[in-house]
Amino acid sequence: MKLSAREIAGHLGGDIIGDPDVQVSSPARIEYGKQGDICFLANPKYEKYLYTTDASIVLINRSFTPKQTVRATLIAVDDAYRAVADLLEYFSSLKRLRKPGGWFFNCLRFNSIRGRAGRGTYIGEFTVVERKARIGRNCQIYPQVYIGRNVRIGDNVTIYPGVKIYHDCVVGNNCILHAGCVIGADGFGFAPLADGTYQKIRQMGNVVIEDDVEVGANTCIDRATMGSTIIRKGVKLDDLIMIAHNVEVGSDTVMAAQSGIAGSTRLGEHCVVGGQVGLGGHIHVADHTTFAAKTGLMRDWSTPGQNLMGYPAMTYMHYMRAYSAFKKSGEKSSPAKESDAAHS
Repeated sequence: MKLSAREIAGHLGGDIIGDPDVQVSSPARIEYGKQGDICFLANPKYEKYLYTTDASIVLINRSFTPKQTVRATLIAVDDAYRAVADLLEYFSSLKRLRKPGGWFFNCLRFNSIRGRAGRGTYIGEFTVVERKARIGRNCQIYPQVYIGRNVRIGDNVTIYPGVKIYHDCVVGNNCILHAGCVIGADGFGFAPLADGTYQKIRQMGNVVIEDDVEVGANTCIDRATMGSTIIRKGVKLDDLIMIAHNVEVGSDTVMAAQSGIAGSTRLGEHCVVGGQVGLGGHIHVADHTTFAAKTGLMRDWSTPGQNLMGYPAMTYMHYMRAYSAFKKSGEKSSPAKESDAAHS
């Protein structure tokens, strides 16, 4: 599959500088671009590669002016970083192989299909759909998926191999669930007893995932003790994330890998959560809060739009001042004293 600069510029609304008929077949990073590739330049740190790349086409910002001769054909757009997201989606849509619908005719002897699915939905081999489960139209359910009793899945949902969706859970329209994620396992609820053992607290709720949510591979979202664990519209979850029971994640929030949210916490809308962030239980976090990697928050945070860092979490500027003081305190010890201390 090849696309010309003219086709790409038309799709992105860009202006061509160079040969409009040059063709590309795949996207690539600008430092590794070769003939037949399309790359992009959005970060000034990578400008040097623009003048050396062998790529056939490079997307640039309209505000950018090259300082040297460029061999590649350029397509100028308003926002190159955003345009490349549209471009990758365009390439993906052209290459994507959708399995045909008519799931009830496909490998029935390998499946256990007791629920119902809408028109145009494909269900792969060795997948189990339990009684009273309902799957919408034009879904792609890959092999070895488990869909429990009374689960509701919307239209245009993609579920990759090995996903497990426990009973009574809800998945909205246009969602993507990557391989190995688990939706609706029991929340971590145990009551300590006088003899030092623990009694399991039955988790009677469910998980509700709203529209346009993407859940990464091996991410786990636990069902609520009562009510619902809720992932609001547009949330994007990376791989290896843990969402505990009765949590609510606000709309259009993004979370990076190895993050975790303890039970009954409400994370606001449009938040950005870095890798390995930990949020304690029963707290509320304001909208538009950003967490740097490895931040730990154990209390409510009610001021919206702040950048947090450190453990316990504090504002970014507060953390940097504290770190500066901490670093200087370690420099006050002379090398001789440190040596004496090491031998004592």
